Amino acid sequence: MEEAGIGWIAAIIIGGIAGWLAERFMKSDMGVLMNVLLGIVGAAVANLLLGLIGVSLGGWIGYLIAGFIGACILIALARAIRR
Repeated sequence: MEEAGIGWIAAIIIGGIAGWLAERFMKSDMGVLMNVLLGIVGAAVANLLLGLIGVSLGGWIGYLIAGFIGACILIALARAIRR
């Protein structure tokens, strides 16, 4: 987050938006707190995975995109584990 120039409050807001978008895209019903957590943790996961293939997303939009991708991955993993 710090290298992207995003503070904690902005990370919570952007994480919530990313989690909400992923929730709608994946047709899931998680709640506000889980959306924020999915967006923030998803951004960390996606940045790690994208970094392995040499892709770097920066700034607010990059954090939103990474959060969305990561949250979708986490929702899919949760669904796979529950089955």
